[in-house]
Amino acid sequence: MQRIAILDGWRALSILLVMAGHLLPLGPARWGLNGAAAATGMAIFFTLSGFLITQFMAHRPDVRAFLIRRLFRILPLAWLAMLALVVANHADAATALANLLFVANLPPTRLMHGGQHLWSLCVEVQFYLGIALLVALAGARGLRVLPLLCVAVTIVRILQGAVISIYTWQRVDEILAGATLALLVGRFGDRERAWPQWLPLMLFVLTLASAHADTGALGYLRPYFAAAAVGTSIVAAPAWLRDAFASRPARYVADISYALYVFHELFNATWLGSGDKAIRYAKRPLLFAATFAAAHLSTTRLEHPMIALGKRIERRRALAPGA
Repeated sequence: MQRIAILDGWRALSILLVMAGHLLPLGPARWGLNGAAAATGMAIFFTLSGFLITQFMAHRPDVRAFLIRRLFRILPLAWLAMLALVVANHADAATALANLLFVANLPPTRLMHGGQHLWSLCVEVQFYLGIALLVALAGARGLRVLPLLCVAVTIVRILQGAVISIYTWQRVDEILAGATLALLVGRFGDRERAWPQWLPLMLFVLTLASAHADTGALGYLRPYFAAAAVGTSIVAAPAWLRDAFASRPARYVADISYALYVFHELFNATWLGSGDKAIRYAKRPLLFAATFAAAHLSTTRLEHPMIALGKRIERRRALAPGA
């Protein structure tokens, strides 16, 4: 699978939008910019996840290899954070189990203080298991139903009035839109090159607008705006955007983005995020420094080694007699 450099920038932008929405004052509360920024970041993040996972499965529909690599990527840090939260919150067994099994976002929700944002990991892991089951049953051809599932989830959202939600059946269309994008990229030939370079920027603005609470029904199109913004940027982004999104800083932030996501709210639930509004914002530089430091250490000392271990296990399995 060929690496697409511009996606690093989108991943970096997604986590920075989420962190800004959760931790920084983006104007008076009545403007609703914090919620719009965070929701936009999550929509882009989910788009990238659906795109990359579907591309992997389309090129290599090996369910065991996929699950080994994904679980070694996600579980170590997620479980470490969840266990820390279980201890800090004195959580009961049902809450601990719901989080460790990635179903805490489903009703009745059992997300813990400091780990409310981990609902998104629940949606991610449930998607991993769902797409693995689909490919196990139908092979790579089964991926063709993902666009239909995406539209079906959006229809459910409309019928249930769920403009934004943490329940999987009301949010997974953001991942499925990215999956649909993976199936469409490269299907239009040279016609893609004729698309205007301003198109990804316009679609990003529409994603921001659709993520704002005051735009109402436009929010049902958020998954499609985000996927279209990412998709068109692959073939029609202006040179300055390509350079910025493929730069070393963007690649670095993208590399540590998962850990940044886990740690930023975890630390915000500690002394670093305590006090009245003025005190909290005075501590923000410390909170950001601690988050980036912990994310760097986690990525280099935990995640990279565990990812490498998962790849070695998967390769040994593939080389084993009878595999």
